[in-house]
Amino acid sequence: MHLIELYERLLSLGRFASVRRLVTTLCVVLSALLQAYVIEAFIIPANLLSGGFTGAAILIDRTTSLFGISIPISVGMLALNIPVALACWKSISKRFVIFSMLQVALLSLFLEIFEFPALLPGDTVLEVLFGGVLIGLSTVVALKGGASTAGTDFIALFVSNRTGKTIWTPVFIGNCIMLLIFGSIFGWRPAAYSIVFQFIATKTVDEFYHRYQRSVLLVTTKQPTEVARAYTQEMDHGASIIDATGAFSGEPVGIIHAVLSTYEVSDAIKLIRSVDSRAVINVMPNENFVGNFRHDGIDEPLPTKVKATPPVDPLLASMAKLRRYAGFRPGMVQHEKRPPQN
Repeated sequence: MHLIELYERLLSLGRFASVRRLVTTLCVVLSALLQAYVIEAFIIPANLLSGGFTGAAILIDRTTSLFGISIPISVGMLALNIPVALACWKSISKRFVIFSMLQVALLSLFLEIFEFPALLPGDTVLEVLFGGVLIGLSTVVALKGGASTAGTDFIALFVSNRTGKTIWTPVFIGNCIMLLIFGSIFGWRPAAYSIVFQFIATKTVDEFYHRYQRSVLLVTTKQPTEVARAYTQEMDHGASIIDATGAFSGEPVGIIHAVLSTYEVSDAIKLIRSVDSRAVINVMPNENFVGNFRHDGIDEPLPTKVKATPPVDPLLASMAKLRRYAGFRPGMVQHEKRPPQN
């Protein structure tokens, strides 16, 4: 019980913007470090090709090396990601783009300063299996933290934000096309292993990141009005109440029909049970949805709903005090005065 209370108190800190940004930064660093490790300990020793812009950078490096030209993977990743980041600057979230590009920059830095040894040298099958899962987890860590590994993640999230549908399967198909090009140049055996590697990575992301997956709730309760009111107020989603009759009791009951994001299901169940502990809740996957659907901010890292940011953030307030002690005053910055417009 004490652990649950401690966990809830830690989650409650998410109402502070400074805490959310700290969580995002830690996730970005961990994601970049894990991705750098997978590239040097699994992908390069097994002669694999990763997917996305990272794979494209590896392909460019290996192709240009055939002509005696070396374009480092780190340079290639930055060159490929910057144009896409600029294109998505206004369409996704500026904060999300900044943290995603920070992930790319850190990955490039880690590839330059670290040299991780091969973990399973000579065993290509295990390198494909473990490497695919780990590279997928590195993407999941960034996404759950409120950022991404940029590249095709930008494209996938841009489309998902517009359509509300996941496009990881089309991303996988695009990666396979790139891997076919890789196979035609460097051999089909490493290309085949790379396709399996990318399939495992894509399925790992799809399994652990549920932002654009939806579920249907069917709640049978004798307190439909109270449950529906609590649900709509706390979850910010709509619901419908259907009048019904209990088959055994013959008493009137209400069936609440609601659609929500899969990652919100556990919070919704907890909320409903707090209103009616005897409610019967049926959760079903939602294959398709047509209509308006509210999404939380893409750059919010906490998986559960927290209170809105209070007007005063203790950390930001402390930083403001330090600036004042240092002698900085907002009025010290003079702006050029322009003549009034008629």
